Amino acid sequence: MTSHDNYEDLTECALTPELEKKLVESLGECVFMWANSKGEPFGVVMSYLPKDGKIWLTAAETRKRIPALRRNPRAAICINSTGSKLGGGKTVTYKGNCFIHDDRETKDWFYPEFAHRLRADNPDAAEAFRKFLDSPGRVIMEFIPDYSLTFDATLMWARSPEVVQ
Repeated sequence: MTSHDNYEDLTECALTPELEKKLVESLGECVFMWANSKGEPFGVVMSYLPKDGKIWLTAAETRKRIPALRRNPRAAICINSTGSKLGGGKTVTYKGNCFIHDDRETKDWFYPEFAHRLRADNPDAAEAFRKFLDSPGRVIMEFIPDYSLTFDATLMWARSPEVVQ
């Protein structure tokens, strides 16, 4: 039996680097995962900003993920193409460290870029969103990936056209 006779080995079904970049840059939400105080995995859907090979996010300081990440910066992010113009079946998952920032310098560049990314269709709404974000209890999350796992279902289906018919 070869790897094309079954789905046991899907290493040949990875996204190309170009498609991975397009997936990350064109979508706006991810599942952000961390370990809680009991060491249990937990995740939430969050909006993100990709920049310089990192993924930037924001949350209120009072969210449980913030003290958890301060205890243990290891986290994971999953981005999936379902419902997007890219079609379904394209996924990237990253593992890495997530660092918390509350300094003015980071907030001054992050809030405008993040607000514009989420409300690129309406500059006035982006500015209003930026103002709401810029509150005393909000922090910025800098996720630095050090491992990735990607998958492109179209490559898997191409290996077994009789399943797609």
